[in-house]
Amino acid sequence: MSLNDVQTSDGTSGTTTRPTDLISYEDLYARWEQGNWRVMELDFSEDARQWREEMTEFERTAALWNYALFFWGEDAVADNLSPYIDAAPLEEQKYFLTTQQVDEARHAIFFKRFMHEVCGIGDGTMAGGLGAIRPQLTWGFRRTFERLDTIADELRADRSLPKLSAAVTLYHMVVEATLAQPGQHFITNYLEQRDMLPAFREGMEQIARDEQRHIGFGVKLLADIAADDERCRRAVADVLREVTPWGPAVLQPPGWDRNYTEAFGFTLEEIAEESIDSLQTKLRSAGLPMDELPGPPIVPVGLTNREQAERGYKLVQIGLLGEKLGPPSREPEAIELVMDTMRRQLPDTNGTSLTVQLAFSDVEPWLLRLGGGTPRAERGSEPKPDVTLGCSWEDWVDVAGGRLDPRRALLSRRLRPKARMSVLRLLPSMLGRPG
Repeated sequence: MSLNDVQTSDGTSGTTTRPTDLISYEDLYARWEQGNWRVMELDFSEDARQWREEMTEFERTAALWNYALFFWGEDAVADNLSPYIDAAPLEEQKYFLTTQQVDEARHAIFFKRFMHEVCGIGDGTMAGGLGAIRPQLTWGFRRTFERLDTIADELRADRSLPKLSAAVTLYHMVVEATLAQPGQHFITNYLEQRDMLPAFREGMEQIARDEQRHIGFGVKLLADIAADDERCRRAVADVLREVTPWGPAVLQPPGWDRNYTEAFGFTLEEIAEESIDSLQTKLRSAGLPMDELPGPPIVPVGLTNREQAERGYKLVQIGLLGEKLGPPSREPEAIELVMDTMRRQLPDTNGTSLTVQLAFSDVEPWLLRLGGGTPRAERGSEPKPDVTLGCSWEDWVDVAGGRLDPRRALLSRRLRPKARMSVLRLLPSMLGRPG
């Protein structure tokens, strides 16, 4: 099943329909019945031989790191589906989600078997396998799946359509379409090219078909409940704005050793670019183009998907995004990249021209100019800015990166604004997080 992001005519009235109108929840259920497969019948004996004899020690290390993320993720999504079933407004949606929960459990058992029988990881139990691979999880991966846990709890308490829209966006659009699907393509492509790990490859191909069906459901559900409801559209935008900054830190190899993916023929940027393409395509198919969602821009505007992918990894290494491991870089090129990223995500001021002086205590001052077209970021000072913000470079980066709550920064005087009250009211929306 494929959902194109093109609208079609209904052939009678001339009105347009979304691609999701061409499928039904019954179609999706039927595809589940047709696509059932058996994890316990896979024979991993040849995989185990190839793992020991044909893969280098580094290839095993790199593959294990990547596969560990999938193993943990499949278990996590299986655990979190129950509140989605309860919150779905139609019985047909509930029935499909029940099949999805079965799929996710099957995927987790598949990875547990492979990890134990081929890689020698764990003691053969699910708990033992998960405990053994936990140290492999990256900061960005942990943040994303911790949020999946909390949004499932929120959905248990609030079954409203906006909350369901946010939860489906995180589960089906981010976890499945943005993280899992490109990763599956990466794995199956190099295994097919090398004719390696036959049982594992067969299982990954089956999982990819399952996930395509799950993503199709998520796209259809969002099109049905969220595309024409402003409350739901805002909920979708809010959760994307929250989690998108974690994305570049999900597939962050140990020590930034690029050989963890390049040993198998793919760069980090290639995988990230496919992730961005996938998310944007699915949102358009659901009638929720990212650049038309309410609120400030979710990702830096004016960049190609490849440029976004390249910039995301640079911003993690600079210290704007990802885990805080020390002070951010103060190199002029790093500061310029941070400021350019921020100005590309500044909110619309509704025609109000605004000059913000950033009076950093430890690096050169910068100016942000809003209104009258595309926001600008410039080195230097302005004699009479509308707003002056005094702070250290590190505190500014922590606020921009979402590590320091701007309200707390203001109360503790780590951010020191000076401006007219009518202008200060615009300040909170300017301190959003970059993607």
